[in-house]
Amino acid sequence: MEERDREELFSKRIRAGKRTYFFDVKSTRSNDYYITITESRRYQKDDGFGYEKHKMFLYKEDFGKFMEGLQEAVDHVKNELLPDVDFAQFDREEEEGGNSFGSELKWE
Repeated sequence: MEERDREELFSKRIRAGKRTYFFDVKSTRSNDYYITITESRRYQKDDGFGYEKHKMFLYKEDFGKFMEGLQEAVDHVKNELLPDVDFAQFDREEEEGGNSFGSELKWE
């Protein structure tokens, strides 16, 4: 099996305005698995466009803690800081052709 084929096993792209998020499942040489989360932001340069990227590595032993912390942070923003915001509007905008958030990610 070719090194590149073995390394990346799954990829999910989420377009969000000027940003695109990539969730990639990869394997190590010892067949262990991890996720990379990449934020890519397009910006204007003198000679065209460029991309600024930020990458995070998430290892299997941290999946549960990460998901719990992320959910807690999202819940805090939605319930404590922005309780009057109708977050479902963002899903409606996507359905109407607005933001292209991945339909599989729902923060309820």
